[in-house]
Amino acid sequence: MFSISEISVEELAERLSSDADSIQLVDVREPQEVAIACINGFINLPLSQFSDWAKQIPTRLDFQTETLVLCHHGVRSAQMCRWLVSQGFTNVKNIVGGIDAYSAIVDHSIPQY
Repeated sequence: MFSISEISVEELAERLSSDADSIQLVDVREPQEVAIACINGFINLPLSQFSDWAKQIPTRLDFQTETLVLCHHGVRSAQMCRWLVSQGFTNVKNIVGGIDAYSAIVDHSIPQY
């Protein structure tokens, strides 16, 4: 088992404000979770719908571009990170604490659930 690179919510906020164009943002939460709380710029690929979107990954995401993955607390996003790396992605990072930590630490206007 290999370790997954991680990024803090503070680092995420910095990246979003400075060089958001150079990163790919993936949110693996369910659509109903995204409806409650979201960060602009993320594409939603719910893990529960993996079979629906897995084959589209090579055309939707770039294998070389830094890819940051978000979920509620960081567990599902870690699973997605492992899968992306297994598919040949070279620069994948799990957002530690997920949107829950982002709303608690960075942006209090994002609802917690």
